[in-house]
Formats: sequence, C-alpha cells, structure tokens
Amino acid sequence: MKKISLLAIGLFSMAFSYAQEISDALLYSQSEIQGTARFRALSGAFGALGGDMSAVSINPASSAVFTRSHFSFTLSNLNAKNNTDYFGNNVKTNESTFDVNQGGAAFVFSSRSNSPWKKLTLGIAYDKTNDYNNSWNAIGVNTNDDGNFSNSIASYFYDYTDGLEKYIFTPSGQELVDYFYINNSQAQNDPEQFFDNNPHLYYELGYQFLGEVENYGVQQAFLGYQAYILDPVEDTDENTEYIANVGTGNFTHDYLYTSTGYNGKIAFNFATQYEDNLYLGINLNSHFINYDRTTSLLEDNDNGGAITAIDFDNTLSTTGNGFSFQVGGIYKLTPEFRIGLTYDSPTWYTIEEETTQYINSNNAPNDIGFISTIVNVYPRYKLKTPSKITGSLAYVFGNRGLISFDYSNKDYSKTEFQPTNDAFYQEQNEIMSNVFTSSSTYRIGGELKHKQFSFRGGYRFEESPYEDGITVGDLEGYSLGLGISFGKTKLDLTYDQWERSYATPLYNLGLIDTASINRKNSNLTLSLAFNI
Repeated sequence: MKKISLLAIGLFSMAFSYAQEISDALLYSQSEIQGTARFRALSGAFGALGGDMSAVSINPASSAVFTRSHFSFTLSNLNAKNNTDYFGNNVKTNESTFDVNQGGAAFVFSSRSNSPWKKLTLGIAYDKTNDYNNSWNAIGVNTNDDGNFSNSIASYFYDYTDGLEKYIFTPSGQELVDYFYINNSQAQNDPEQFFDNNPHLYYELGYQFLGEVENYGVQQAFLGYQAYILDPVEDTDENTEYIANVGTGNFTHDYLYTSTGYNGKIAFNFATQYEDNLYLGINLNSHFINYDRTTSLLEDNDNGGAITAIDFDNTLSTTGNGFSFQVGGIYKLTPEFRIGLTYDSPTWYTIEEETTQYINSNNAPNDIGFISTIVNVYPRYKLKTPSKITGSLAYVFGNRGLISFDYSNKDYSKTEFQPTNDAFYQEQNEIMSNVFTSSSTYRIGGELKHKQFSFRGGYRFEESPYEDGITVGDLEGYSLGLGISFGKTKLDLTYDQWERSYATPLYNLGLIDTASINRKNSNLTLSLAFNI
C-alpha cells in the first residue's frame, strides 16, 4: 500500500472526515472498569480502601495501605453482545476476546526510626482502561424517502460534491504525469491515452493526488463520480451542480461495524503513610491507544435508477500516547471508617490516524478497486481529555467484611482538541462543549469474609456523557466475585456485566439515519495475587 500525507485539509472536509471526529474524542476520553478480579467484584468502589493494585489506578494512596510488598496478575474474557435495530429489523452479534488486562507490583519500605512517616511505597501498575473490541450489524430497509435520496449513501457523496467545480475532483492525465514524474514515453507524449490504457493507475494516482493537493472532501467527490453514483448536470469543468444516478424510494442497507484495540495505562506510583491514619500518593501515568475500525456498507435498491448496488468500505487505524497524573489520599476517621479523595488530571494525548477507502457500484469500472491501496495519513493532532474528581467512603467490619462507595464526576464538555487557538479546533471544541455534558458515576461494593473465603458484589451507575442522553445512554452494571486466601497467595474470580444503549448515525454527512444499539458486556476475570 502507498501512504500519503493529507497536509492541506480544509475545514469542511475535516469536519466530516474520520480524523478528529468528536465521537472518537469521547471514546479516547472514557475509561472502563478493568483491573483485578477483586477490584471488579466491588464494581471499582475502591477509592477509600486501597490494598489492591488496581485500586492504585483509582487512588494513588492505595499502595500505602499494603503492609508488605505485593504483586498481582489478571486474565479476563470479554463477551460483547449487541442487539441492533435498524428500521424495525433486529440483528444480534457476539464478540469474545481473551486478554491480560492487569499486572503490577508495589514495594513497601517501612520506616526503621520513630518518624511519623511510617512507610514509603513504590509501585508500577499496568491496567487496560478501555477495550475497543466491538462489532454490530445494522440490516434493514431504510424507508425515510424524502424524494431527494437522503436515505441512500448517494447523499453522502452528493453533499461532498455539490458546489464543487468538476475540474477540482477530476485531475487530468497531464496533471498526474507532472505531479508524480511518470517517466514513460507514452505518458509523456499522450498522458490521456496512457491512463486510458492503464485505468487502475488513474484511479490510484488520482485519489492519491487529491489527498495530497486538495483534501478529504474532494476525495469523496472523486469516489462518487468515478463510481458513476453522481453525474454533472453539464459536462464542463466549471459545472457545480450534480445529479444522483439512484432512483428515489426505499434502500436496503447492510452496515457492518467492527473495531479492535484497547486503551492502556502504566502508572508509576509513589505513596506514603503518615502516622496511623493518613495515606497519601501520586501517580505519573503513561497512556497509549491502539484502535482499528472498519465499516462496510452494502446498499441495494430497485427504484429504477442506473445505480442499484453500492459497496462502500472505510478503515481507520489510530495510535496515540499521552500523559496524566493523579494525586489522592485516604484518611481513617476511626479504625473502621475511611474516606478517600482523588484528583485525576486531564490526559494530554498525541494521536496519529490513517484511513483507507473502497468504493464499487453496479456501474463502476472494475479497476476502481485500486483506490483501496492508498493509505491516507493525517496530520498528528493533540487531544486533552477532561479531569475527574472522585470521593470515596468505606466501612470495614474488622475481619468480617466491608462496604464501600465511590462517587466521581467528569465533565466531557471540557474535552479539547489542541492548540485551542486553531480556528478548526475552536469550531470542534465549541461543538463538543454543546453536545457533551458532565457525567457522574456511582459505585458501591461489599465483601463478606468467612474463613479463607471472600464473597463479593457490586453495582454501578454511570450517567450519559451526551447532553441529549440518547446518542450514548446511561450505563448500569453489577458484579459478583469469590476470593480464596492461601495465606500469602490469593486467587480471585469475578463475573461482571454492564448494559448501555446507543443511537449511532451510519455517517456524519448525507446518510445520517441512526442504528439503535443495545450493548451488553460480560466479563469473567481471574486474578492471582501474592505478598512478596
């Protein structure tokens, strides 16, 4: 595949391209309960408890609760079930993955003097903070016929093309020969005939040329025109009006969404205990994103137009790294009652994205598929996710058990593309400030001990990050777990489940009808922990 850099990306094209979508900004800003089986069994309500390696990712003071050096390692199996409704037709999909989602160690150094600083702990902890493995399929007959083919993917290409002069997205053979320095005698003498003889080169180089010289939006116009989905009203270079070659009416859609990857965090932890009741800590966090997404649309119709079938595929590959910090404390008001407080800074990400596209129709030339060999490389950009505050309460019943509660708040409307003085980023940030909102999360967990066994359960509720509460709905989940202590070694097993609804548009321009998705995630987690 050939990679090209899209350096000249206009505002219009960027607003609807794969790069810098606000839905992806939200995706990279959210975190999901992962971690040890004990942590998950209490639904993550560990902010005032400590004494668990995944609790360190919630409150950095947690490692100071350990009395001895500690290590833990966790395996998990994720099962994601999606129930997708599209115009009354329901499709179920199921995705299962197995992974290592946690590992870490804390080293305890106790004071040998009479200092009020009782101990110092140094730790390193890896936690997967979000799992991007997901798949859903929207199949149905789109009946939103308004007489202007807005319920067809043709409307996507039309909206990018309308108003553009035809010569902008139909580069001449001479332009391509000159731009790519094609050293071929026929290409030099008769470039148009050269590309007539090698049409695959025209589609490949034409798409690449428009990505490098023009922008993403012009590439979409090129796709729609070359696949014969659109035709100019007048076949002149200056033409700016176009017609779609699909008849109006109903359209059958088969839209498949598949994503893989994860968001991870490595925390470098420093914590201390002051006298008998106060624990303080700080985390310096390194974040990394690895995310791949593929969408594929098959559209069919029998509305009488020249185009009766369209196949349109898009892939996105994202990598990123970032930094954040956390400061937190735990205080024992009494031997049984504890409170905790944590501040999570924003995460400052640097993100890189690449895309590929494929287009075909029943009237498209065979060689148009060569467009998929071109990889669009977008300019690196920065994203600042919102900060978070967490307050925690816990009551410990000696050796018999405990109950714990966490409340956190995160204002997603503060999500920012940077630099903020850039005109395009200002526009996107303004959209996010209006579309996103503050989201509160409530977590409660309990543990009951009997001999070497621990029985655990938890519940959590997370508010929608969207102002409308519909695009992404509220999240509700529960957890059940069992732990067995073998002295210095502990084995924990947890089952947890959460459910959330989504209203997802197929595209951000043109065909914007939504699929209603009910997602249910189930996790089986096994952890091994031992004192060093």
